[in-house]
Amino acid sequence: MTTPPAEAPPSPPPHETILSRGYLKLLLLSVVVGVVIAFASFCLVSLQHELQHQVWEDLPEAVGYDQPPWWWPLPALLLAGLLAMPIITRLPGTGGHVPAHGLGGPMLGPKDLPGVVLAAVATLPLGVVLGPEAPLMALGSGLALLALSRSRRTAEPKTALILGTAGSTAAISTILGGPVVAAVLVLEAAGMGGAQLFVLLLPCLVASGAGALVFTGFGQWTGLSIGALSLPEVPPDVTPDAADFLWGVPLAVLIAVVVSMMHRLGPLTEAWTKRNTAVRTVLCAVAVGVCISAYALTTGRSPAEAALSGQATLAVVAGQPHSFSVAALILLILFKGLAWGISLGSLRGGPIFPAVLLGSAAGIAASGLPGLGTTAGLALGVATATAVVTRLPVTSSVLGVLLLGRDAHNQMPLIVICAVVGFITAEFIERSTKRGS
Repeated sequence: MTTPPAEAPPSPPPHETILSRGYLKLLLLSVVVGVVIAFASFCLVSLQHELQHQVWEDLPEAVGYDQPPWWWPLPALLLAGLLAMPIITRLPGTGGHVPAHGLGGPMLGPKDLPGVVLAAVATLPLGVVLGPEAPLMALGSGLALLALSRSRRTAEPKTALILGTAGSTAAISTILGGPVVAAVLVLEAAGMGGAQLFVLLLPCLVASGAGALVFTGFGQWTGLSIGALSLPEVPPDVTPDAADFLWGVPLAVLIAVVVSMMHRLGPLTEAWTKRNTAVRTVLCAVAVGVCISAYALTTGRSPAEAALSGQATLAVVAGQPHSFSVAALILLILFKGLAWGISLGSLRGGPIFPAVLLGSAAGIAASGLPGLGTTAGLALGVATATAVVTRLPVTSSVLGVLLLGRDAHNQMPLIVICAVVGFITAEFIERSTKRGS
């Protein structure tokens, strides 16, 4: 007769954990870490943005161009590939997670930080179609774990997880509009709930809150641009009607299909670059440059609109939607989407920012449909594309609401529904793809 296994001791109630001396010290450490991480994030993003300005604005003007010529992305992305090659193949951490996998993956430790920072600073300003959110999250978790290792000789794995998560939240909150959306993103991605939710939530909130305050203060004090994901101008607020939903739901399905198809290039590119990684990384970077140049050639517009993470172009698309023809928006979706898909599997950065632009461009392109309008098109595009790439419908809804600002009150039902539709469509496509492979 076998002895039944002993039951694990029950976890203490959340209020006992939260009021314990060790947890209060952890909250204090989270505030300190949030301030330090915000300063480091500010330096990284400001430097990246300044280099981006030099490459895509100052340098073309210095050689006599009003805007970068169509061929400008070719040498820029070739240089990006050459710089990324040794970082990915030789440095610890390979420059960060492969962005085709989303924002998930194991936390990167302090030894991986040099590669992450170098990859972000050296390649993203040259036109790689990825955002700064993944490098910032890696920077946040790495610095948090470094602080934990300096504060005590040994730490429980749970403590390291909480502080590392708080560090990631503090870093990404600096460019996603504040602590709330960052905390929701990290918690929804972690899949944590139940009684232990608040144990993780409070350090994330205090770290990101303190960090966002410092980050904003440095931005106002220095006057440096940080390129955060924001919309200075949005279309006029309107009350939604039945036409918004009659068009919105099928459009959300269409946008989810298009963004999923572009995103599917990421795993394919990743598989291709596993062999002869050095050479194929450079070839992928050149292919990204070809896509961006093709956009400039076919539209006569600046290649910078299809390059980079997309937050600058997003502000123009949202604030001046009629400055783009429908054809230009479709070509932007095509060529930037291809460049994004290639970048996802071969280079380093975040996947969210370009996806938001792709969804917004699709929504604005469809806004001429009878009864839809630009406000509803922008709202459904942002929510759908974000849900597809993050697979986090709640986070996607919160981000859409924050981006639209005061206009979000009326558009909130459409935002929530399209986020769910985008999520379900992307899940269905992924399941069908796995069954067919």
